[in-house]
Amino acid sequence: MLKERRVNPDVLASMEKEGQGKLTVFLGAAAGVGKTFAMLEAAQERMAEGVEVVIGWVETHGRIETEALLKGLPVVPPKCMEYRDREFGEMDLDGILARKPEIALVDELAHTNIPGSRHAHRYQDVQELLAAGIHVYTTLNIQHLETLNDVVAQITGVTVRETVPDRILEQGAQIQLVDIRPEELIQRLKDGKIYVPGQAQEALRRFFRPGNINALRELALRYTARRVDRQVESYMRLHGITGPWPTGERVLVCISASPFSAPLIRIAKRMAEGLQAEWLAVYVDTPRRFPVREEERDQLAKNLHLAEELGAETINVSGNDVAEELLELARKRNVSQIIIGKPLYSRLWELMHGSVVDKVIRKSEGISVHVIPGNPKLLQGQQKVPQPTQQPIKELKSLYPYLASLVMMVGLTLVAAPLKNTFGLVNLAMLFLLPVLLSAVKWGTRPSIATAIMGVIGFDFFVVPPTISFTVTDIRYVITFLIFVMIALFTSRLSTRLRQQIVNSRRREARISALYSLSKDIAAVAEPELVLESIVKKVAETIECQVVLLLPEKDTKLVLKASSENEGESYINEHEYAVATWVFTRGQKAGKGTDTLGAAEGLYLPLRADKEICGVLGICSKDANTFFEPEQLRLLEAFVSLASVTVTRVKLAEQAREAQTLAESERLRNALFNSLSHDLRTPLASIIGAASGLLENDEVFSEEARRDLLQSIQQGALRMNRFVHNLLDMAKLEGGLVRPNKEWCDMQDIIGVAISRLEESLGTRLVDIKVQNDLPLVKVDFILIEQVLVNLMDNALKYSEPGTEIAVEALPKGQEIEVTVADRGPEIPEEDIERIFDKFYRLQSPRLVSGTGLGLAICKGFVEAHGGKIWAANQPGRGVEMKFTLPLEDQPPVTNE
Repeated sequence: MLKERRVNPDVLASMEKEGQGKLTVFLGAAAGVGKTFAMLEAAQERMAEGVEVVIGWVETHGRIETEALLKGLPVVPPKCMEYRDREFGEMDLDGILARKPEIALVDELAHTNIPGSRHAHRYQDVQELLAAGIHVYTTLNIQHLETLNDVVAQITGVTVRETVPDRILEQGAQIQLVDIRPEELIQRLKDGKIYVPGQAQEALRRFFRPGNINALRELALRYTARRVDRQVESYMRLHGITGPWPTGERVLVCISASPFSAPLIRIAKRMAEGLQAEWLAVYVDTPRRFPVREEERDQLAKNLHLAEELGAETINVSGNDVAEELLELARKRNVSQIIIGKPLYSRLWELMHGSVVDKVIRKSEGISVHVIPGNPKLLQGQQKVPQPTQQPIKELKSLYPYLASLVMMVGLTLVAAPLKNTFGLVNLAMLFLLPVLLSAVKWGTRPSIATAIMGVIGFDFFVVPPTISFTVTDIRYVITFLIFVMIALFTSRLSTRLRQQIVNSRRREARISALYSLSKDIAAVAEPELVLESIVKKVAETIECQVVLLLPEKDTKLVLKASSENEGESYINEHEYAVATWVFTRGQKAGKGTDTLGAAEGLYLPLRADKEICGVLGICSKDANTFFEPEQLRLLEAFVSLASVTVTRVKLAEQAREAQTLAESERLRNALFNSLSHDLRTPLASIIGAASGLLENDEVFSEEARRDLLQSIQQGALRMNRFVHNLLDMAKLEGGLVRPNKEWCDMQDIIGVAISRLEESLGTRLVDIKVQNDLPLVKVDFILIEQVLVNLMDNALKYSEPGTEIAVEALPKGQEIEVTVADRGPEIPEEDIERIFDKFYRLQSPRLVSGTGLGLAICKGFVEAHGGKIWAANQPGRGVEMKFTLPLEDQPPVTNE
């Protein structure tokens, strides 16, 4: 009875999104095969059916028959774009989106747009149209596919620069192949229907040669066939069709830990080549078939490695029945040919355990099955002879379950024989089953059967009448004896399967836990060095070997960045560096356990990120299984992927920090440049002008005029002094060189000195000073706090209207003194009120305000150096208040002086 086939949720998830447009690609082997002609013909048919079709972009190349198909089709006019003093036409993407037709015709999908367009490539324009729900008809040559770029270059000798990612065609696109014979294409080229005569001759000589055209046609046909094959598979999965459908050939070979699997793999390779088909190498992991011995694991790993080397897709499937799992996979993958080996088991063994080959043949249902007989010669020498020193130990371990079972049965018989009249034979029979079940669960099939036979002998001889005799008076006891053996057999098999499934689950759980632990560790660490150390440490702990991480310097030379061993104990030497460099250069794994540079001590895996090699991970271990076991290889590949992402993240973080530093340096440079160009040149110009006037016209100027010129020189010099002083103060703050020289000061004296320094700048401006008479003394650096007040009052002068009042107030507030400098200027926007104390931050003001944006930042640094705080507050309708606090300490003792 066939299983019910249910639709895979992943298949449903991959169906086209609602509202998404459909892409139809007219695919050709080369230019001139008639892709645009076919697209326009299909468009005319759709328009005749009443579908709204619009031409977004069509390139006719002057071909008369192509231009004739344009009649009647509405066109969205192209837009003109200027590039290098020339005008070019480009598709008007916004015009098509605004019109929103049902179908848009967009020729030449691989076209590169003019710089300045919204998207760099036309296929990106097409993606936007599809996202808007517009169906798109487009054309493409096979050489423009990204994955075939290298193949086309090898065939034709021409490297195609404009390519389209394969994902564009894989996301639900419908492919319509347009193909003509090479002779007809060459004739069209000679007739001038593709290129002008000069270009046609060059194309015939270099690209349009018969061999090239046939090779490109084969690529186009194969690509289309693969797309159709995948669509058939998707349709079968979506509709729960068991298959297979004989639409194409696909070969599956069943492999195991047997040395006979290697010939099967080679036979499958030859068959796949002859059929020009894909082929799969499948290993079914069941509890009974799982390789337990080290030799079997090595052989299985070698078989899988051989299949991969020969180009097979290796698949590992877990299940309880080999035949069922094989056929299930074959139907899912639409396999047409199965190759399976005939094992060298006896007929009795097959009768007891069943024949996998017979089950596959009986249930294949339309799949051709090729049975290859086994070769006994391949099994010769496979069994290793134990070392003499190990033989007694192994024999003792192998006899222990039987001896333990014998002891249990003897003890149980001695207890049960006297109690047969008390408990009854039925209860005692159940009691004799306990050692059988225990032996089956603990030691497996053979010890449990031996225990069952012992139980039958003991129960028959000592309990069942007549006792002390193997004669049975009641034939029903024979059935009881058979049940003993059957229970032993079934229980032991189930327990063996359960134990093996537990082992497999633990192994997979350990692998997932290791990957999760590594991803969690590297996500939590921010320092690059710690991240790299975390990678090598976690990989080394998981696979129990030495791990190194090598990253390139700016000169692309690999450097050891992290090692799981202490410095100086790493196995890396010149030879190992050479192997790692080869891996970094070629992007392929090499070293121990591979066919490339296998004499190396370590295995080296490239770290790939964004199609680039960003480093090399090296693993050194004396255990060959580390490099051959499929599970270990998959785990290493997962570690390498995580390490690649992490190394890339570290590099991006470093680049971000460098970019931030450069941006900060650039902002500093611009601020200093602007300040030097204005705040330094302006006072310098007034000083030079006044000094020049005094020197050149000393006798002309009156005493009053000479005094004005000297005052101009003094004001300019003072302004320059404040500018340089601010720069020096900020440099001290940035370097942590500000150390307040605290002494007991009167705040009223500090305010007075600050006002006197700004006497020239204040002019006729009024300053309202409010200082409490009994204001306590503060222990501060007089010069630094004076500079704070000078900067705050200078800031108030700059951002308030001339003639308005400035207020300075100092009042005690608990254990602090609060000083306020208020102006009557415009209020500060709320979004800027916290940023005005940042370096180089300046408010936009309608008035021309000079300065560097350092004054308030210096105030903040000086106040915080005293343990205080500074802030700004708007006073609606009255201006802005700048406030800062200074902590009060115990007042000094009053002396007679």
